[in-house]
Amino acid sequence: MDIRDKYDRVIDYMRISVTDRCNLRCIYCMPFEGIRPIGYKSLLGYEEITRVVTIAAGLGVRKVRITGGEPLVRRNLPFLVESISAVEGIEDISLTTNGQALKRHARALADAGLKRVNVSLDSLYPERYREITRGGDIDEVFKGIFEAERAGLEPIKINMIPLRGINDDEVEDFGRLTVNTSLHVRFIEFMPTGSRDLWSWDRCVSTEEIKGRVSKIGPLLPVKIRKSGPARYFRFEGASGVIGFISPMTHHFCESCNRLRLTSEGTLRPCLFSETEIDLKAPMRRGSTDKEVERLLRLAVQSKPERHSIPSEQHVDYLKPLSKIGG
Repeated sequence: MDIRDKYDRVIDYMRISVTDRCNLRCIYCMPFEGIRPIGYKSLLGYEEITRVVTIAAGLGVRKVRITGGEPLVRRNLPFLVESISAVEGIEDISLTTNGQALKRHARALADAGLKRVNVSLDSLYPERYREITRGGDIDEVFKGIFEAERAGLEPIKINMIPLRGINDDEVEDFGRLTVNTSLHVRFIEFMPTGSRDLWSWDRCVSTEEIKGRVSKIGPLLPVKIRKSGPARYFRFEGASGVIGFISPMTHHFCESCNRLRLTSEGTLRPCLFSETEIDLKAPMRRGSTDKEVERLLRLAVQSKPERHSIPSEQHVDYLKPLSKIGG
């Protein structure tokens, strides 16, 4: 069984934010003045999340990604992973993390059923990394990556956002990581989902430009990684890892979008760049039946727009910080 939206896209993937809190304050994600975190009682509980996943799986959702904020700051996350992995129909569970606490949790998460991790890493220089993250320790990130490799959470994907004038001079260095390691390095265009003080079109380095810089290392050969997803993958000849490009600003991938987003507050977002949110938490806490939750899930699927409205200067003000939506 599968569920399709109005544009005949199969929706089989759900991104689930478990918290808006984070142990870092990355300049492109978190406003300089900070954000008041959601109160614990306002977060969806693990049992509530598992209930939503169970109903979604009955409609054809097969893949789940756990996000935040930083998901590893929420206690007992392996319990949630184990609960989701027990849901009939769920085939893949992955996690996006900044890596600061990954070393401590990688083994327990793998044992609970986690398959893969994506690690956000925007500089290979310790001091610059500390500045971008406002206090992060790059050594902890690499310790986490090594521990995740030992736990079998592979392939490990490194997400890097080039920011012009801040870290875009490291694009080639990140590309070279794939030559002698099995890491997947993914370059993501800068989006207006964080600090209004930092965002500008001039800061956004296009995929075309990134690809041109990386190609100085050697020719990029196309690679087919999976059926659907936002990244387009390439590999250097003889390289162990691969390079991916995600282009939300310059090359829309909306025609193949297969996902819904569940925020930590319990709302469904049909599209990252949409104002539309459908509340699941309030009905569930009022005692709604599974049929009612299923109806709301179907409504979210049918509410997916054909494409997002970015880039467009007049549409950046309403976008919430990514930590509130779910990375």
